[in-house]
Amino acid sequence: MLTIKQITENTEAVLLGLEKKHFKNAKETIEKVIEINNKRRSIQTQLDNNLAEVNALSKSIGQLMKEGKKEEANEARSRVSEIKEGNKSLESILNEAATELQELLYTIPNIPHETVPEGTCAEDNVVERSGGHNAELPADALPHWELVKKYDLIDFELGVKITGAGFPVYKGKGARLQRALINFFLDEARDAGYLEIEPPYVVNEASGYGTGQLPDKEGQMYHVTAENLYLIPTAEVPVTNIYRDVILDEKELPIKNCAYSACFRREAGSYGKDVRGLNRLHQFNKVEIVRIDKPEHSYESLNEMIAHVENLVSKLELPYRILRLCGGDMSFTSAITFDFEVYSAAQKRWLEVSSVSNFESYQANRLKCRYRTAEKKTELCHTLNGSALALPRILAALLENNQTQEGIRIPEVLIPYCGFAIID
Repeated sequence: MLTIKQITENTEAVLLGLEKKHFKNAKETIEKVIEINNKRRSIQTQLDNNLAEVNALSKSIGQLMKEGKKEEANEARSRVSEIKEGNKSLESILNEAATELQELLYTIPNIPHETVPEGTCAEDNVVERSGGHNAELPADALPHWELVKKYDLIDFELGVKITGAGFPVYKGKGARLQRALINFFLDEARDAGYLEIEPPYVVNEASGYGTGQLPDKEGQMYHVTAENLYLIPTAEVPVTNIYRDVILDEKELPIKNCAYSACFRREAGSYGKDVRGLNRLHQFNKVEIVRIDKPEHSYESLNEMIAHVENLVSKLELPYRILRLCGGDMSFTSAITFDFEVYSAAQKRWLEVSSVSNFESYQANRLKCRYRTAEKKTELCHTLNGSALALPRILAALLENNQTQEGIRIPEVLIPYCGFAIID
């Protein structure tokens, strides 16, 4: 979340940023934050003054008794009792103000970096660059949901029987190709210096608040109500929360973690041809990369993460493009996001396969994730993450773009992982 210092010292910049994010009622919300904060500070000042008076009176009582000024000592005792009783009411008001302030801050999105373009939706995103070559397919090329039937790779109907729509069952070479992609992505991340983590797939409420999934996205997460736990929408949540309430040493940064996990998303309201097959699922596999860094180095880390993902899609021989998201298409918590899309030759459309984001200090402030400088000062970290990569649409593009008369060709880099060169 935004810090009080950001809001009070750079109010106009914050308002301009929230306008770029298209946050409704920004001015009224920020004014309310400042009002509550001023109230909180005023009460705290009064409590501090009262404490100082109590300390001074308490010291004087003994001296007054020594001097035989019993009446004056009793008056001092009465005043101490009066102040302490009044403090109970002030502390209650202070706690209420602090809670109200915290809840209000949770509703305010991160402000975008100055390089984030203006815009309201996906059509306003800016193409940074593209790479790879589009596949030339025959006129009778099939989309992946037909290919997986033809080669018995994925059974969507069986998933519906077992669980429901959006929970496919991978079979035979389809399952092996999934595992090959996961291992390839993890090996590439480890070679790039990321420490592999195997996180839990369910998290508590504090973890959801820490990375910003709560209170904004509770409707998109599967909620285990009996234990008040949530199925993770991405490994970002448990991995980043490793550093909740932690003070790191400056020498430890940047921290680089990677993790494979199943991911669970309700995707409420998703329907139609654009979500057919693997295009949108309730359960899917993904390898995530996460970094914790110093503010002055975090944008260098962001560029390294973008280069890492670009290297993955290049090695998979997929045509791709990188988009700089506009303010209106960014996530609630992000300061800047770059999306990777691969081209599906059979569907004749771009499919998003990765988002790489810098959250700056927004998540770190929620998490209380800090580092200690060489000068022994404590500062908020910057957090970053990216999909490296999400499997469903990668798999869809691989199947569609590599279909031939003989079968589906496997990219060379994956053959050692899956043990076959063609699906026939």
